[in-house]
Amino acid sequence: LEPGGASLSIDPSMQEGSSDRATSSGSQRDSKLELFGFDSLVNILGLKSMTGEETQAPSSPREGEDVAITIGRPKETGPKFGTMMGVFVPCLQNILGIIYYIRFTWIVGMAGVWQSLVLVSFCGACTFLTGLSLSAIATNGAMKGGGPYYLIGRALGPEVGISIGLCFFLGNAVAGSMYVLGAVETFLDAVPSAGLFQESVTVVNNTLINGTATAGTATISTPSLHDLQVYGVIVTILLCFIVFGGVKIINKVAPAFLIPVLFSLLCIYLGVFIAPRHNAPKGITGLSLTSLRDNWGSEYQRTNNAGVPDPNGSIYWGFNALVGLFFPAVTGIMAGSNRSASLKDTQRSIPIGTLSATLTTTAMYLLSVLLFGALSTREELLTDRLLTATVAWPTPVVIYIGIILSTLGAALQCLTGAPRLLAAIANDDILPVLNYFKVSEGVEPHAATLFTALICIGCVIIGNLDLITPTITMFFLLCYAGVNLSCFLLDLLDAPSWRPRWKYHHWSLSLVGALLCVVIMFLISWSFTVISLALASLIYYYVSLKGKAGDWGDGFKSAYFQLALRSLRSLGDFANCMKKKGRGMSIFVSTIDGDYHELAEDAKTACHQLEAYIEYKQCEGVAEIIVAPSMSEGFRSIVQTMGLGNLKPNIVVVRYPEIWRRENLTEIPSTFVSIINDCIIANKAVVIVKGLDEWPNEFQRQYGTIDLYWIVRDGGLMLLLSQLLLTKATFESCKIQVFCIAEEDTDAAELKTDVKKFLYDLRMHAEVIVVTMKSWESHVENSSSSAQPDDSQEAYTSARRRISAYLSEMKETTEREGRPQMVDGKQAVVNEEKVDKFLYTMFKLNSTILRHSRMAAVVLVSLPPPPLNHPAYFYMEYMDMLVENVPRMLIVRGYRRDVVTFFT
Repeated sequence: LEPGGASLSIDPSMQEGSSDRATSSGSQRDSKLELFGFDSLVNILGLKSMTGEETQAPSSPREGEDVAITIGRPKETGPKFGTMMGVFVPCLQNILGIIYYIRFTWIVGMAGVWQSLVLVSFCGACTFLTGLSLSAIATNGAMKGGGPYYLIGRALGPEVGISIGLCFFLGNAVAGSMYVLGAVETFLDAVPSAGLFQESVTVVNNTLINGTATAGTATISTPSLHDLQVYGVIVTILLCFIVFGGVKIINKVAPAFLIPVLFSLLCIYLGVFIAPRHNAPKGITGLSLTSLRDNWGSEYQRTNNAGVPDPNGSIYWGFNALVGLFFPAVTGIMAGSNRSASLKDTQRSIPIGTLSATLTTTAMYLLSVLLFGALSTREELLTDRLLTATVAWPTPVVIYIGIILSTLGAALQCLTGAPRLLAAIANDDILPVLNYFKVSEGVEPHAATLFTALICIGCVIIGNLDLITPTITMFFLLCYAGVNLSCFLLDLLDAPSWRPRWKYHHWSLSLVGALLCVVIMFLISWSFTVISLALASLIYYYVSLKGKAGDWGDGFKSAYFQLALRSLRSLGDFANCMKKKGRGMSIFVSTIDGDYHELAEDAKTACHQLEAYIEYKQCEGVAEIIVAPSMSEGFRSIVQTMGLGNLKPNIVVVRYPEIWRRENLTEIPSTFVSIINDCIIANKAVVIVKGLDEWPNEFQRQYGTIDLYWIVRDGGLMLLLSQLLLTKATFESCKIQVFCIAEEDTDAAELKTDVKKFLYDLRMHAEVIVVTMKSWESHVENSSSSAQPDDSQEAYTSARRRISAYLSEMKETTEREGRPQMVDGKQAVVNEEKVDKFLYTMFKLNSTILRHSRMAAVVLVSLPPPPLNHPAYFYMEYMDMLVENVPRMLIVRGYRRDVVTFFT
């Protein structure tokens, strides 16, 4: 139906096509639902393995491997956090960093008020649009660890995901060093005596204010580079010790960093409104329209390395350069998604927390531009590096503490998010060189943390804050562009799996967000942009050469698939049945028994008739006629060869042979069993349609329910089919009910909770009903008691009588001919108890369906594979018992790949 999705571990019995083989291994206890051949859904542990909580098993079994489900309670994971502590606080800590405290007033002085408003709005719009795209993708399914890498990798493929993800990892690691340097620089400015080396003193002979050179000298003292390096390394190591303690400790420490920061902001605003105080510098005028008017325009000019205006300075600051300097002040929006594995509900927390933090900080920046522009003269804005501390009430010490804790808190979030991002990339097992950083679920990524710390220390040794910030900006913008492009591609393709709960998005907004990111990158520095794109391209090329193939689909594969189908449409090879909006390929096949040389012309005639029938039914598709000695052999040829390259059908739809007993078609049972076994061996999903003649057309609208009797884990095919039915006008008014068939000793409440959570993660709206069935053993023990009247009882009694007669005839033939017992041409021994058990289970399932779904528009139920050593005739009796008195039914068996996943 659609390329994509990650495979899940399956029971080896699926490969064998026999439930008896699965049970013969003794790996699982005997169950009355064993006949379905997969892990029973009522095994709650098996259900949890579907949600990604199972460990110790590969995500996708390779060809020829027998991978069994691990039995046992899943490993306890770490603490889970809500919107406030899991997303909003980390984002707020990352956004409110060093730039606001020690560079923002200088930016207002250089760019002027109106261009500063444009600058903040420009950068804020970029992050807000990225936040919308992030929210849409995050609510399209469960989001595992890795944050933006997980989103981009699943949408654009592992090569693009890893290349952008590693760049984003580097951006976070380097950002940690920026925050550490900001904290150390502020500390040394506040306490000069703490310096181990002599301060650097810069003497400026004149400055340029409002276009006029002013005479005089200014002495600017800055901390020694060696002090920044020594203290920066020490602080980084101390922060790493906190990170090694795990997310739980970090979240306990986070409020200790954030509360003083919020208090310092309050002190700044109080100081601004009561300025000037008696000891204020001459340049602080207090809130004044005159100052606002004087500072309204820009005053771009040259500065020295200390940022002080100097006509002979070596650095020229324009709007483009200020974008590169300011943008890191808005780059904290991924802090929550980086820790997605530690969130209780990513689909709720990430949109609310991220967008709230983005809007809050952007509003604060816009307000601050107006306040700082009206607060002091331009000279004061450009020369006082810590104007926020100068005006703060009651004392600058509060701001020094706020700056230090703010930057340390942001550094802590970077050192927390970056290792988890690297570990998530490693855990996907795409790039072997990253295997050192792989961790199990719930385990802290210590190796990745150590590697991040080494990168951070290396950047701290550089010691130049203004050199580091443009590098960070490029890496962040590259990631933001990837997130926007991912959402744009998914929204534009409108894949069947694209059903985000976050509705406030559109592909055009994502496209604008991606273009904004690219524009900002080139505005800042075309050379840095080229370098960052070259680095991402090199990683992409390396992953393409050395990386393993990801076992999930992506937007590019989906786009290639759609292009191929559009090309085939001109040849008549396009279909719209059982697909979302006509996407996909269908082939309608019929067989003619006989010799090809004799029936070639008849086959051509039949093909034209089939094409006419397809057109009459308004289902576009390919008509094919196969001539073979028998239907079984014809189908075996079809299932092996049909399709073009990778465009091969993955689902076989077969009409249920309802007339086989009435017309005495004795060859039907063996043919029917052969078709199902061939599909299982060829790894094709099977959908058997009962009641095809009564299937409603587009004018017969249905208002009942679509009932799913979800007994086994089937890759989500049954769930997907129900969703596809809802997209058709005939069934769009129906509601979905999911019935979970449980054994008597199953915890029904826990099973219902797990299934509801599973469906929630898949963005499915359905009512969940748990139905318990009595075991075969209970039936045998109570067989002497009077049975309750049942609509299926007569059919069950008749089926038992026919099976008994067939068994008696088999035994008589065996004794008469003096040969071993044969089943469908093969020597075998029929286990009569298992035959009775199989039939009884079908009887109880049919009774359950009639009791709960008599008025359903359509019923979907799991298909049991033909059991080993059971005659094909018996299997048809089982199936007849299952569909008895049910007018419209789809009997579904999935295959080894998921068609419904949490993240696509």
